[in-house]
Amino acid sequence: MKKFFQEIKADIKFKSAGPGQKLTDTAGEKVPRERQSQQVTKQSRQGPTNEAQMAAAAALARLEQKQPRSRGPTSQDSIRNQVKKELQAEATVSGNAETSGANALAAKEEGSSNLSVSGVYFTCPFTGATLRKDQRDAHIKEAINKHSKKDPVAASIMKIHTFNRDREKVKLGVDTIAKYLDNIHLHPEEEKYRKIKLQNKVFQERINCLEGANEFFEAIGFEKMTLPIPEQDTSEDYYVLSKEALAEVEKLEQHKVTLQTSEPVRAQLNRQRRVFKPSPLAAQFDLPGDFFNLTAEELKREQKQRADAVERLSVLRTKAMREKEEQREMRKYTYTLLRVRFPDGHILQGTFYARERLSTLYTFVREALQDDWLPFELLPAGGHKLLDENLAFNECGLVPSALLTFTWDTGVLEDIKASGAKQSPGILKPELLATVENLA
Repeated sequence: MKKFFQEIKADIKFKSAGPGQKLTDTAGEKVPRERQSQQVTKQSRQGPTNEAQMAAAAALARLEQKQPRSRGPTSQDSIRNQVKKELQAEATVSGNAETSGANALAAKEEGSSNLSVSGVYFTCPFTGATLRKDQRDAHIKEAINKHSKKDPVAASIMKIHTFNRDREKVKLGVDTIAKYLDNIHLHPEEEKYRKIKLQNKVFQERINCLEGANEFFEAIGFEKMTLPIPEQDTSEDYYVLSKEALAEVEKLEQHKVTLQTSEPVRAQLNRQRRVFKPSPLAAQFDLPGDFFNLTAEELKREQKQRADAVERLSVLRTKAMREKEEQREMRKYTYTLLRVRFPDGHILQGTFYARERLSTLYTFVREALQDDWLPFELLPAGGHKLLDENLAFNECGLVPSALLTFTWDTGVLEDIKASGAKQSPGILKPELLATVENLA
C-alpha cells in the first residue's frame, strides 16, 4: 500500500514538471511548450476524482489500524502514582500531628486549661516527688548523690547503672570489675590480684570511663596508691585492696553480685489518674507538646524513614508491607493518653508509655473497680476485642490517645444472676467518684 502511494506521488510530480524539452529545440519553440505546461499544471490542480479520494481515505484507514497505538500509563506507573499519593497523605497527617503538638504546647505556655492533660509527669522512687519530664534526671542524680553518705557502695552501683546511658559499655565495665573481684575471691593470698594498675589499657577503656566506677572501688575497700616500678626509677598509680577489706573477702563477692544484678534507677511514670462525668467530648483529645516532642535519637529515626520513603516510590508494596510501615509510624510516640468509658457514662483517664502492654491498662482499670474480681473487656473504636494482653499500645494503634469502652463479661453476669448473688450498684470505687470532674 505504501508503494501505491509512492507511485501516485511520483506520477503527480512528473506531470507537474511539464512535457519536457529536447536538447535540439530552439528558444522560440520553448514558448508554446511553457503554455502547454501551464495547462497541465492547471489540470493537476483540479485534484483527483471522487472515486480516487474515497479509495485513498479507505487505504489510510487501513494503515492506521495496522500501526501500533502509543502506550498509555502502565500498571506499574499507576502503582507508583498511588504510592506517591499515599506517602503525601501520610506526610500531611504527620505534619498536622506535629502542628497540633506545637499548638498545644504553645497553648500550655499561655496557661490554657483546655488540654486533656497538662503534661507528662514522673514520680521519684526516692523522694516520691512529682516531676516534670525535664526535671526527672537531675532530681534522681541529686537524690543518689545524697544517698552516698548513707550507703556509698549502693550509691556507687546506682551511679554506674543510672548515669551511664550506653548499656553495652556498662555491661562490659561491670563484667570486667567482676573478673577483678573473682580473682581476689579465688586467690586471696596472691598479691598481684589485689592491685589494679590505673593506667592499664583495659581499666582505662572499660572502667575508668564509667561514671561511678571509681567511687565503687573506693567504697568496697580499695585505696589509691602510687607504687614504684621494680628495677625502674618511675612509679605508677594503683588501686590496692586494704587489709580490712581483705579480711572480709566474702563481702566482695556480695558486692559483685549486687553490681551485676542491679538495674538503672528510673523515675516512675505518673498515671495522673482522673475520673470524669459522662460527656460527649470523651473521644476528643487535646494533647500537650510532651506527647509529640522527639528526642535526638527519634529525630534521626524520622530522617531515615523519610529517606526510605523515596525508595518506596518505586517498589510494589504489599498489604503486609503497608501494615509494617503503619506499625513503624506508631512506634515514634513515647506516651499515650487513654480513656475508658464505663456503662454508667463515667470516664477513667490515665497516662501510659506507648510501649507498655495492654495488661497494664487492665490492671489500671481493675484497681478502680468495686468488684475487681469480675472479668471484663475493653473495646477500642470499631468494637473489636483486644484478645492479646501482651501486645503493646503502639502495636494496637492506641497512640497517642484512644477511647475504649468497658463491658462486663456477659456470661459471668448471667451466672451471678442465676445464683441469686447481687452485684455492687456502682462500678467505680466511691473514693474515685468523690474526685469526679467535668471534662472540658
